[in-house]
Amino acid sequence: MEFKISTDISSPVYQDAVAIRTTVFVKEQHVSPEREIDADEAKATYFVAYDNGLAVATARLLPEDYGYHVQRVAVLAPYRHHGVGKALLQELSEYAEARNAQELRLGAQVQAVGFYKALGYELTDRPEFLDAGIRHREMRLKLV
Repeated sequence: MEFKISTDISSPVYQDAVAIRTTVFVKEQHVSPEREIDADEAKATYFVAYDNGLAVATARLLPEDYGYHVQRVAVLAPYRHHGVGKALLQELSEYAEARNAQELRLGAQVQAVGFYKALGYELTDRPEFLDAGIRHREMRLKLV
């Protein structure tokens, strides 16, 4: 597994991230394309996981006062349940720790809460909320 990182929204890494997000969020989960690509695109750092040159997973980090907000975590269906998501989240944590971030926060789709808990994330006190019509819970990972 190789990871590439970019902040350039004209880069091939960003284009790969958008392609994965389109497959997972727009096609599979029926999120509108207008909602998926948002005003924060140029503010984020993009991570893409490659398996033998094929882009298979992505996430982005937005800088916040506490550290980073993890968003748009997506793994292509054939690569789910094979450790790709775990490796991607570990890459995000290492990146954030190297920049002295205090914590990572994310809005986890309710069905993914267990996945994030297994990686050390904890639910916050924020009640369940809808994002793009999908039930979410806020979670955080405190960094050393």
